[in-house]
Amino acid sequence: MSKRTLIASTVIGAFALTGSASVSAVELSDLQKEDAKIQAAAAKSQEKINTLFEQSQELLVEYRQVVDQTENLKIYNDYIASLVADQQRGIDSLQRQIDSIEATKQGIVPLMFRMIDSLDKFVELDTPIHLEERRERIQRLRDLMANSNVTVSEQFRQVLEAYLVEVEYGTKMSSYQGTIDDQGTEVTVDFFNLGRTAFLALSLDQTHAWVWDNDARAWQTLGDEYLTSTIDAVKMANGVIPPDLIKLPIKAAE
Repeated sequence: MSKRTLIASTVIGAFALTGSASVSAVELSDLQKEDAKIQAAAAKSQEKINTLFEQSQELLVEYRQVVDQTENLKIYNDYIASLVADQQRGIDSLQRQIDSIEATKQGIVPLMFRMIDSLDKFVELDTPIHLEERRERIQRLRDLMANSNVTVSEQFRQVLEAYLVEVEYGTKMSSYQGTIDDQGTEVTVDFFNLGRTAFLALSLDQTHAWVWDNDARAWQTLGDEYLTSTIDAVKMANGVIPPDLIKLPIKAAE
């Protein structure tokens, strides 16, 4: 081979190698670019995965909180339900009591009217001690029964109180002023009563005395033998002299 031919072959070979190296460099660059894209895509995918994972963790935490809240609400609702049930039992009990009270009122109101009527009859038939005061008390009871602003319990209390006052009239010694009808003449007197055992009247000038006859429903004039005792009785009742034994006109029990 001539030198010219050798040089040409060498030049051609060099070009061939240069061309092959250029092609390889281009392919490598393309591969690197594709790899970079893949890496970038993988990073984005990983970032999405990380975001989704974080979101799933947050949702898990929220879910657990909701579960806990649901459990707490269930416990609280059960507690409220027990309170409501207890309150309902209380309401039912109160309603039964109210119904019982209403039934009691239906029985006690007529009873009070009968008690007042009986008390009225008793006062009119009894020894007329503090007669006007007792009549006024009975009228107040009748007015009370017609007052819708007064409770049944208060009405019943005052009816019982009136009966207690009547009991006291039979156990106390007292004296007060008033008037009597002495054979058509009205006379101002000092009354004296020893319970219901004796009911006397003494003129203010202390010259005349009378005794109440409940069978005759009238005043009977006392003899002079009882005048001093009647004067002393009035004084004892008024606290002027201390209590002592005195002679009084007392009707024997039959």
